[in-house]
Amino acid sequence: MRLDKVRVLVKREYISRVKTKGFWISTILVPVLFGSFALLPALVMSKTSTGQHLVVVDETGTVARPLAERLGGASDHEMGKVTFDVTVEDAAPTAAARERQRQELGRRVLDGDLDAWIWITPEGLADDTVEYHAESVSNFLTQEVLEGALSKVVQRQRLAQAGIDPDRVAELTRSVGLETVKVTQAGGRAEAGFAGVALAYVLFFLLYMIIIIYGQQVMNGVLEEKTSRAVEIVISSVRPFELMMGKLVGVGLAGLTQLAVWLGTMAVLTAPAVVASFAALPEGMSMPHLEPSLALHFAICFLLGYFLYASFYAALGSAFNNVQEAQQFATLAVIFLVAPLVLFPAVVNDPNAPWAVVASLIPVFTPLLMMLRIAVQTPPVWQIVLGYGLTALFVCFMVWLTSRIYRVGILMVGKKPTLKELWRWVRYA
Repeated sequence: MRLDKVRVLVKREYISRVKTKGFWISTILVPVLFGSFALLPALVMSKTSTGQHLVVVDETGTVARPLAERLGGASDHEMGKVTFDVTVEDAAPTAAARERQRQELGRRVLDGDLDAWIWITPEGLADDTVEYHAESVSNFLTQEVLEGALSKVVQRQRLAQAGIDPDRVAELTRSVGLETVKVTQAGGRAEAGFAGVALAYVLFFLLYMIIIIYGQQVMNGVLEEKTSRAVEIVISSVRPFELMMGKLVGVGLAGLTQLAVWLGTMAVLTAPAVVASFAALPEGMSMPHLEPSLALHFAICFLLGYFLYASFYAALGSAFNNVQEAQQFATLAVIFLVAPLVLFPAVVNDPNAPWAVVASLIPVFTPLLMMLRIAVQTPPVWQIVLGYGLTALFVCFMVWLTSRIYRVGILMVGKKPTLKELWRWVRYA
């Protein structure tokens, strides 16, 4: 392989992508869109304030008024603020009159005089159910607050009827939290457990997204050259393997450039939230400690994952004639990328489980799962070295295999090749 030729091709591929408007538009829009998707729903819900005019009919005569007192004023919920305007009505004395009362309440809901009504019966409380009637029953936020208040009132009354002080029970049954302390070589350090999971989540999905995007770009670039016949001119002065390596490295460098911009943007945008989180942490507790080696592992996993899947996409681009044909086989790569998504919660919960260790050593899973394990709890060095080594060998095999398919397929047009023909190209290229 002539490195000077490869260097020229790398420069061509890199500059041709970095200088496009689409590259910088996607570089800017992706962090904005992902930030919007992550923050806007929570922000909107946190600013949401809803009110409900509620009628409570209580056949027991013991629940309605304590419930009205508990619901008086605004109730703060993690997803917004809910206020209730509660009206208590006595249940009619006879069954026929109660049915007419229920019909009248339903009519008032339809007329807009009230938003909802509940009917409390001794039988319902015995079965732990209370009827809730409203024109719309999708207001889960309001229902959750109402259900919580109703449960508290009923629980207190049940305890009082049993001769037990509800306040004393609440004091004795209050929850106990866990103060998470991460054990390190330097000793124990209090650390917020969820923050470590959030870090692993961000790194995992960032790596996943980059591999998908730039693997597809390699395939589209090969198809573009093939259909435009521009490759016939280029290949007259360079070997197909050199052309393929130039494309893989050039597109990979463009990916690293975009990744650096995204990480820098993320660091700037999240800096205020990180500072606020530090200020809100209990005394003696810290956010996850970011080891400098984490960035190195991230870069290694990116390079291994990129070259592994990009070589596969390059083979598809050179073997087929258009994107539609290539996408049918591209789903094979997506399957191997989706599998780590399915395993994500279990790996985060127990990164050293035997099955998690084995899965992270399988080359097609290593870039994502090993990165995830490192972000949660650094595995033994021998596992990291073995995983990287096996993946590097598999990458070499994929590049060799792809170069043989590329050598023949890049100049082939016409019918879609069969698996038998692809195997013939590999054997005789």
